[in-house]
Amino acid sequence: MSEPMRTLDYADGVITMIDQTELPHREVWLEIDNVADLVSAIKRLSVRGAPAIGVAGAYGVVMAARLADPTESGGPFDEAVAAIRAARPTAVNLGYRVDQVTPIARSEGFEAAEAEAHRIRDEEIVSSSAMGERGADFVLELAGKEAVRAMTICNTGGLAAVERGTALAVVQTLHERGALTEALPLETRPLLQGGRLTTWELERMGAPFRLIVDSAGPFLLARGAADVVVIGADRIAANGDTANKIGSFSLALAARHAGVPFVVVAPESTVDMSTASGEDIEIEDRGSGEVANVGRVPIAAAGTPAWNPAFDVTPADLITAIVTDRRVVRVGAGETI
Repeated sequence: MSEPMRTLDYADGVITMIDQTELPHREVWLEIDNVADLVSAIKRLSVRGAPAIGVAGAYGVVMAARLADPTESGGPFDEAVAAIRAARPTAVNLGYRVDQVTPIARSEGFEAAEAEAHRIRDEEIVSSSAMGERGADFVLELAGKEAVRAMTICNTGGLAAVERGTALAVVQTLHERGALTEALPLETRPLLQGGRLTTWELERMGAPFRLIVDSAGPFLLARGAADVVVIGADRIAANGDTANKIGSFSLALAARHAGVPFVVVAPESTVDMSTASGEDIEIEDRGSGEVANVGRVPIAAAGTPAWNPAFDVTPADLITAIVTDRRVVRVGAGETI
């Protein structure tokens, strides 16, 4: 097993995280000691990925309880918690983890809240290893091969989940077993998380890979380039519909056409039984700037408007299975969450 890299942690009132906006060119670590800076880091994607922002949110509540009285109704603590919870609307983990720690901070105080946030961090780390093992077993069973070619989108490694990851944990486990022929990450427009972050992680683990543009993914699937598609999830509805990075739905359609298994890998904490279906998932629109520019370089005429949904929703009937840290649910075959 590769040496784990912990991409987010907390000690003595300070959250330490790798700044994902600087990768792959610079490895910059942020030290955050207040809620306003944490909310800013979540919004600008210095930390991203459903499990990671859930852990960040949990520690954010601890930070708020350290700086303000959590028993004061409507006071600075409540304002801070609301700001953290609203920083990104689509991923269920952020609100879920904030809601786990907040009542403990109110009733038992700062130290108990800190202990709960540490428990949540450790739970996500254990979950990532379990998803990697269970997912690798399932993928090899589906493919009926000793080694597979895996296509993926966005970034679902340790950067997105504190250590190892979700879908990329499956890829990493396959690689460690000698069962990965090749990983095929999509670049993931408009912010290029696949090109910037997934390639960085694949390079670190020494896995074989080739980067492809988003629009090539469906065509390459149709030409038999991959044995499986593995993606993460930011929210899984009660009926199995799954919200993930924009471009996932296109891959699911192509995978169905090509007869390639399409597997979602996410922790149980991403399953939201209070959301009935994908129709009920709020999709974050991040504005025109990310589409009209690459980094700080304009690629469109000044003032160009854009529609920029950060996520899409893949219907359950296009998903072969959902793999969590605890189970495999073959939603495409009619199994229920």
